[in-house]
Amino acid sequence: MSVKQISIFVENRPGAMHEMTNVLAENKIDMRALSLAETEGFGIVRIIVDDAYEATTVLKEAGYINKLTPVVVVAIPDETGGLNKVLSLFTENEINVDYMYAILGGKEINEAYMIFKVDDPKKAESVLRAKGIRIVQQEEMAAL
Repeated sequence: MSVKQISIFVENRPGAMHEMTNVLAENKIDMRALSLAETEGFGIVRIIVDDAYEATTVLKEAGYINKLTPVVVVAIPDETGGLNKVLSLFTENEINVDYMYAILGGKEINEAYMIFKVDDPKKAESVLRAKGIRIVQQEEMAAL
């Protein structure tokens, strides 16, 4: 089962990110990962949180347009070529990566986490599991 990513449309102006993150903070929603892509006039903030459904609710109530998207979060050994191994499996199995971003692991954990938006999340997860690569589940996000 994939992790739920929230994409939020945020106006591109001073203070806009603070206002959006304030909504999350006031509702005790913990962000685990964030990516921001800017375009003229607005940005698309992609976040992984501890409670995706609560977050989408409070964001909508605060007037933010947002959307849930399934993404694949992969635990990658913190070693040379770790990411390349995963991307090789995607290439061999014709899985397209639309975009990706990272969550760093803790100091005591010898792995990093990559978030992949792929064209076929179920196939991606199946391919990775078959090769012994750990997929992070939604309920694990609060602990990362």
